[in-house]
Amino acid sequence: MTAVLRSLLPYFAFAAVYLLIAAFVTNSYYQLIMTLVLVWASFGLSWNMLSGYTGLVSFGHASFFGLGAFSTVLAQTYFGISPWIMLFVSAAIGALAGVAIGLPTFRLRGHYFALSMLAYPLAMLYVFQWLGYPEVTIPRVLDKPALYMQFSDGRIYTAIGLVILTIIVVITRFVEQTRFGMALIAIKQNELAAESAGIDTLAWKLKAIALSGAIAGAVGAFYAVVILVITPQSVFGMLVSAQALTVAMFGGPGTVWGPIIGAAFLIPIAETLHAELGNVLPGIQGVVYGIAIVLLIILAPEGIFWKVRDHLRNRQPKETAALAATAAYASSGNSTKPVQSHPKHTISDEILLDVRDITKRFGGLTAVNNVTFQVPRGIILGIIGPNGAGKTTLFNLLNGFQIPDTGKVILNGRNMVGQKPHRLCMSGVGRTFQIMRPFKRMSVRDNVKVGAYVHAASEDEAEQIALQALRDVGLEDVADRVAGTLTTKQLRLMELARALAGRPDLLLLDETLAGLGSEEAADVVAVIRELARRGKTIVIIEHTMQAMVQLVDRFLVLDHGEIIMQGSPEEVTRDPRVIEAYLGKKWGADA
Repeated sequence: MTAVLRSLLPYFAFAAVYLLIAAFVTNSYYQLIMTLVLVWASFGLSWNMLSGYTGLVSFGHASFFGLGAFSTVLAQTYFGISPWIMLFVSAAIGALAGVAIGLPTFRLRGHYFALSMLAYPLAMLYVFQWLGYPEVTIPRVLDKPALYMQFSDGRIYTAIGLVILTIIVVITRFVEQTRFGMALIAIKQNELAAESAGIDTLAWKLKAIALSGAIAGAVGAFYAVVILVITPQSVFGMLVSAQALTVAMFGGPGTVWGPIIGAAFLIPIAETLHAELGNVLPGIQGVVYGIAIVLLIILAPEGIFWKVRDHLRNRQPKETAALAATAAYASSGNSTKPVQSHPKHTISDEILLDVRDITKRFGGLTAVNNVTFQVPRGIILGIIGPNGAGKTTLFNLLNGFQIPDTGKVILNGRNMVGQKPHRLCMSGVGRTFQIMRPFKRMSVRDNVKVGAYVHAASEDEAEQIALQALRDVGLEDVADRVAGTLTTKQLRLMELARALAGRPDLLLLDETLAGLGSEEAADVVAVIRELARRGKTIVIIEHTMQAMVQLVDRFLVLDHGEIIMQGSPEEVTRDPRVIEAYLGKKWGADA
């Protein structure tokens, strides 16, 4: 928590300056604008908690905002409940609404998710109109109005809004620096990689939308008190969700500063134009947000914060950065010379993975057909075959991305068919991908730490596991670099380290040598051999036969989804069926 507070020192300085400026503003309209900046910054942070960190764009956050606003007004109107209490009640209502909306809607992806979220506030808008609430007003209280959050001095609302924003900022920053935020960012940058690293993506997204809904509900409650009069259109309308989205996107999603920057820039402009030109050009606020989005797409697609941050980082000469990266990797202890002999590692009689008659069909295509094989503990098993042979589909069946039509996948004595990838990761299956799936905006250390969370009980333990995994692959010297700046070899090794951080019994490596030169491939092969020497069980798909025959203990050859051969490298490379289906006549002649 101390680290979180230390990282917020710039924000506390901003809050102090903002409060000082507000203290000297006596014009009631300008006081209102200063308060609304805080309201929309807070609401933007609510949107950011879900969409900024997971990448699931929501057009429906007005649902939570409006529920909080109407709950607060109606609770005081009918039951005399103070808005001070309703801030917390509205947060609870928003959280429950988030879970209720998230459960069915998280089944959708991309624009389908965004459009479905839009339906909820529109439905609520018509429901509240049908219930007879075209316009509701906060009842004025003359006796002890402060108990009902009613003040004659508008600066007090600004101070309250700043306190609310500060609490939300602290919560957001805390989320960013824990496994909660790391899981959400991993989901945003590559959901499949996150799932295979042991992250229960549905559970974390439900937590995110619950927290996001709670924040939006509380902000809606405060907004109702500030505005005094609300209508279904003013709290459930499309412009409400658009404002949250626009301030966050303009400033920069996925960071605590984004919604604050966006609100501080856009809200005063929109409100001032609305006051000056609203009678001449109705809807001028929407025009402002539309122009802001267009400018954002053209000048800073990821938002002002990220644009400025990336510019500052790129001020280092590229040549210097490249030399630093090369030197860092050279010092990691990896040899650049190919290792010509097998390391000594023990292959147990114990069967770690038993695959029995698994079949997978896609319509009329049988991608995997009655495949049966066993993986003893400690072996390096190579899976080869021509393109389209079903190799990657087989891996997807082994780690839960696809479910076989028939057959069993028995790991450590348990049939794992039907288990999701994060469950298989928890049970001891680590996975890398043919197409690399790094979390590009995370550091190398944090990329690997995501994989460590599956078994780590604390942040410190996750940190230690991640550092050990980086040492195992020789990347400890680049641990603090952003993953998006790594070379192909370093990215391959980082993905391997992330899989290792989950402490797997079984490593599934899908074309780990793809895109590497001969010396780079030799480095990665040396790392894999060392892992085998330490007792890891490895199943690897690869097309680079020169490296594979030196690496694996046994081959499994697929063609058209079926096993055509199993055996030692010597047996497989001399088998006529394998030569005809995969290696080619030249290999047979050279052999």
